[in-house]
Amino acid sequence: MINETHRPERRSWVDSANAPRADFPIQNLPFGVFRDWEGDESPRVGVAIGDLVLDISALRATLFEGVARRAVEACTEPALNALMELGPESWSALRARLFALLDAGDAANRRAVGPFLVSMRDAELLLPVEIGDYSDFYASIHHATHVGSMFRPDNPLLPNYKYVPIGYHGRASSIVASGAPVKRPSGQTKADDAEAPSFGPSRMLDYEVEVGAYVGPGNARGETIPIARAREHLFGLCLVNDWSARDIQKWEYQPLGPFLAKNFATTVSPWVVTAEALAPFRVAAAGRADGDPQPLPHLLDEADQREGAFAITIETYLETPRMREQKAAPFLVSRGDFATMYWTFAQMLAHHASNGCNLRPGDLIASGTVSGEARESAGCLLERTWRGTEPLALPSGESRRFLEDGDVVVMRAFCEKNGVVRIGFGECRGNIVA
Repeated sequence: MINETHRPERRSWVDSANAPRADFPIQNLPFGVFRDWEGDESPRVGVAIGDLVLDISALRATLFEGVARRAVEACTEPALNALMELGPESWSALRARLFALLDAGDAANRRAVGPFLVSMRDAELLLPVEIGDYSDFYASIHHATHVGSMFRPDNPLLPNYKYVPIGYHGRASSIVASGAPVKRPSGQTKADDAEAPSFGPSRMLDYEVEVGAYVGPGNARGETIPIARAREHLFGLCLVNDWSARDIQKWEYQPLGPFLAKNFATTVSPWVVTAEALAPFRVAAAGRADGDPQPLPHLLDEADQREGAFAITIETYLETPRMREQKAAPFLVSRGDFATMYWTFAQMLAHHASNGCNLRPGDLIASGTVSGEARESAGCLLERTWRGTEPLALPSGESRRFLEDGDVVVMRAFCEKNGVVRIGFGECRGNIVA
């Protein structure tokens, strides 16, 4: 719902929040967890505003009333799970009150909350959630078709794809915060001309550009989440890099799907952009091609079809050790549009719970690789270099088929629309180590 917190003319008394292309204006207010190296080093819940973090856990409870007070009390925990459990009414009330406290129109509020602002330069941004379970989907029909055509040229898209959101259960224990190093994994691989597999470091390490959604209240085991109620269970979105070892994946994925090729690391961005902050950027679900089947009833909702997708632009940059030596800017590898996904998050969540699977506060659902039709919008190097046959030429004189040790992958995302203040997601960064 569009409300007072989305009004484009509103400004914050935090000057950096008012910059024209700031990721975190007052209309955003994403949640995260940080540690302050200059003060208390324990993990604390905060909200990003400009280039600062507001330490919510330190605010006086007397600044809040009613539902908002219950919500801010949940923020005294070292993760966002307790807040996520409360549901949309509490999330909205807390957002409205924080918006009022940071609004430029009241100097008294500045005096009340100013002492609890921390520079992001002095803060370590941590995993925002204690993630109990992680499920990864395959919601981009362009990605599914491109990858399918590499391995099954005569039958690139399997017949179930247009009926059911395809997904698998990932590994929550290896999810890391943005900035954490990613060690190149080892595993079994088999060259096409080899008689037997061998074990060693992956030679085809890749990234995957994804968007993640954190579950709110969730459902009890044995119960479902109707698609018309799915919004009530989506707290907010983040960026996800689902690192993939393509040579390991090729050898192991049949018949049960991804395993060691993906469970060694998944990087998430530190800030959770709430579903309410994204309300102005909701758009219609991507149209289906003529002849495509309509979703089955448990996956079809008129409101979700009308505004269940999000217009999020995602950019992926690559930086090599040589580029750093040359002080060259990171290279823009791709730019994707999340609105092109074949399935919406509401459909993914409703399908996930349709068999009675219990989803819990803080569970992470990822979209799968976000790719468009064009090569420049490919969300991974497997597509961008077409399985390594068309290497990526870098301005440093190097080329890349897949990632090498020392490479840094940075994903950034933002939403912008005429008449609405631009909001961003910050960075999702990871560097490859041997």
